[in-house]
Amino acid sequence: MGMSKTEKTARLTIRELRKTDWSAVKELFGQKGACGGCWCMHWRTPHGGKMWDAVKGEPNRRAFKKLVESGKARGILAFDGNHTVGWCSFGRRVEFPRTETVKAYRRADISRLWAINCFYLARGYRGIGLSRQLAEAAVRAIKRRKGKLVEAYPVTLTKDGKKLPAAFSYTGPEAVFRRLGFEEVQRLSPSRPLYRLEL
Repeated sequence: MGMSKTEKTARLTIRELRKTDWSAVKELFGQKGACGGCWCMHWRTPHGGKMWDAVKGEPNRRAFKKLVESGKARGILAFDGNHTVGWCSFGRRVEFPRTETVKAYRRADISRLWAINCFYLARGYRGIGLSRQLAEAAVRAIKRRKGKLVEAYPVTLTKDGKKLPAAFSYTGPEAVFRRLGFEEVQRLSPSRPLYRLEL
């Protein structure tokens, strides 16, 4: 008989990313770099299209490895024993220039903002509340850094009320952020709400 969701989440260890964690990141992201060669570089690359096509895969892997090992990447990792099973990225919004290219997320007041913008969970660890635990840990990490305002870009349900496939849910579900006290502050696109939390 398999473990319940509660039993599964209870045995997890969740902590901040360290400079020495590249092997743990690589184990979780796998050969495809979490999703189509992204390696958590989507928000860090200023533009999409041809620029994104040029860096997908190995260039992104090298770039993210450098960020991790230099301590410039910030995130939360989840472990089940020695295996990495979850990831959540956070940082100053200005560190994620792609945000400015999405009309639905444009704002004038970004200088003091922090952002939680990417999740990746191993198969078998989705739908058990891990995204919420990772987001909670990210909020705590931002508080420790004296952050006062956090932004999130959660995915909505489809028009018929269904969840999007995991590949399209990398910014996290709305319900997770609502439970943490985030409030919607802007919705210029039906599928791209902007949420914020004052700390």
